Amino acid sequence: MKMDVNSNNYTFIFSGIMVVIVATVLAFAAESLKPFQQSNVRKEKMQNILSSCGIEVDREGAEAAYIKYITEEIMLDKDGNVISGGESKPFDIDVLYEYKSGGQRNFPLFICKLDNGQINYVIPMVGKGLWGPIWGYAAIGPDFNSIEGATFDHKGETPGLGAEINRDDFEMQFRGKKIFDADGEFISVKVVKGGADPSDLHGVDAISGGTITSNGVSEMLQRTFRAYEPFLRFKMNS
Repeated sequence: MKMDVNSNNYTFIFSGIMVVIVATVLAFAAESLKPFQQSNVRKEKMQNILSSCGIEVDREGAEAAYIKYITEEIMLDKDGNVISGGESKPFDIDVLYEYKSGGQRNFPLFICKLDNGQINYVIPMVGKGLWGPIWGYAAIGPDFNSIEGATFDHKGETPGLGAEINRDDFEMQFRGKKIFDADGEFISVKVVKGGADPSDLHGVDAISGGTITSNGVSEMLQRTFRAYEPFLRFKMNS
């Protein structure tokens, strides 16, 4: 019996078959591309870690440069003690997931040795902007107080406003800023609306028109550096 191609039944059946076929093709494509996507995410993370130390590489060269410059990956507990073993490697810790889950429990730290022999300690950061997550990396120098470099990025911040946190002119402001004051008191670094005093070792200029994102960066820095304070203070006084 031949089906009437102009009937509603035929339309529904045909549509259902096409939905199944398209969904199957898309699922197969997504699954096939997943290894490439995961590889790109890892390489981008390596790029960002290296960039905070002033090492700029393209995506294809990221893995080789990471192996060259990152001499150690360690995990800290909330008291600043190095954790041995564990199920996850420091690089694989999803700091954003832990933050969204109600508080970070694992604290990765990446040790970078530059060509001139200087050792930097790279701290991953994550916080909340106006429209979604913001994140970054801060490289702390061998005095365990000075910021040698920082990189930031975002998901969905407003172009020309909050999205400016990933521009070089914003990131470069953090170089030379201090986490502790001259008396050893924890201060962190704040993004200052209206502009920071040039002599302020704990302040940088906020993004014009991006108040909420700027405040998010300040909160992210304060909370993250506070979490790493026990380790930094111990090393600084050793």
